[in-house]
Amino acid sequence: MTNATPGVIIVGAGFGGLEVARRLGDTPLPVVLIDKTNHHLFQPLLYQVATAALSPADIAAPIRSIVRRYRNVTVLLDEVTAVNLEQQAITCRQSGTLPYTHLVLAPGSHHHYFGNDQWEVCAPGLKTLADALEIRRRILAAYEQADASTDPAIKQQWTTFVVVGGGPTGVEVAGALAEIGRYTMAKDFPALDPTAIRIVLIEAGKRILPAFPHQLSEKAHRALSDLGVEVQTNARVVEVCCDQVQLDSGESIPARTTIWAAGNRAPAFLRTLGVPLDPSGRVIVELDCSVPGYPNVFVIGDAACYRDPRRGELPALAPVALQQGRYVARIIAAGTPPPKRQWFRYRDKGMLATIGRAKAVATFPFGLRLNGLVAWLLWAAVHIAFLIRFRNRLAVLTEWLWYYLTFQPGARLLIEPRRDRVSTDRTG
Repeated sequence: MTNATPGVIIVGAGFGGLEVARRLGDTPLPVVLIDKTNHHLFQPLLYQVATAALSPADIAAPIRSIVRRYRNVTVLLDEVTAVNLEQQAITCRQSGTLPYTHLVLAPGSHHHYFGNDQWEVCAPGLKTLADALEIRRRILAAYEQADASTDPAIKQQWTTFVVVGGGPTGVEVAGALAEIGRYTMAKDFPALDPTAIRIVLIEAGKRILPAFPHQLSEKAHRALSDLGVEVQTNARVVEVCCDQVQLDSGESIPARTTIWAAGNRAPAFLRTLGVPLDPSGRVIVELDCSVPGYPNVFVIGDAACYRDPRRGELPALAPVALQQGRYVARIIAAGTPPPKRQWFRYRDKGMLATIGRAKAVATFPFGLRLNGLVAWLLWAAVHIAFLIRFRNRLAVLTEWLWYYLTFQPGARLLIEPRRDRVSTDRTG
């Protein structure tokens, strides 16, 4: 691939990268879309796969199917390891060196353990379908282990679930765990005491959902408490083991299942750009989303630190990535850049977070704030509308309707990971 024709290279098929590819579809520009997986993932609903409410195919679609109508777009299953800005080329793990005329970096982010990467073994994060399926396996296995145990202390460990991080993902996971524990697992495992199922949400800051108005954070806090979730704020994790979580207060929480939702970090290959990065490893971009000094290289979405003169630093949200993708695609399609580009302007359309069945909070830039059933219905409508394919929308709508009526999530399949036969076969 070293002799490939230079064109537009897009790294990452998330919301931002896929939007650029679709907007440049059917233009004369050759476009190469690179991703480590073969599917686009609707990440806002990933927690529902992790908590057995949805199946993976409900929130994912093959990249090639999405862009196959665009003859100028080529999909490459590969991983970028380095970028050489001076030579206008990227290095891929399998494809080698690829030249570009324009480069769009939209690789997303992965979980950040703040210097304690060894915790990932016991506290997986939630960024990919593989993460979600592993967390689902651990949750379902925990109830099976609790049901089989005769030791009350061990049983309590298996039915205690710790979620680290009080942002939208942490709140949504904690609420879902509380609901399936109270309404689903209690019926599937009648020998277990529903009141003994413990969900603990840990947030280092003063309140959960810190990006939301204080009033909505308080409502979310109360809604979680009503579901039986123990919300601990001003609490910092200092140690994570596979059977307990240690807090800075000295408290030790015996738990066999811990889920990490406390931070994000940009991919390591961005360091090869040799440009300023923020503490999370994101590229500090110009007001036109370009890399400083390189007007043909753009970074968008979770990997970009965009400091809006009016709003401050933009959050890592899907609407930000989508709008940046549209903006960058317009610049590239226009050809030779003018001496001065109009800078990217984010249109804030509000934020939504769900806590559980018929429970959500919503805030909008014009001062409207909603919570409860109305906010939940709005949250559901927005997420259905943004799903990529009609089949996904219909499947998710059907699953949600079934769960709303029965409290029975439909993806409770416990699939153990495949292990090497030599290491697990004890007969020989």
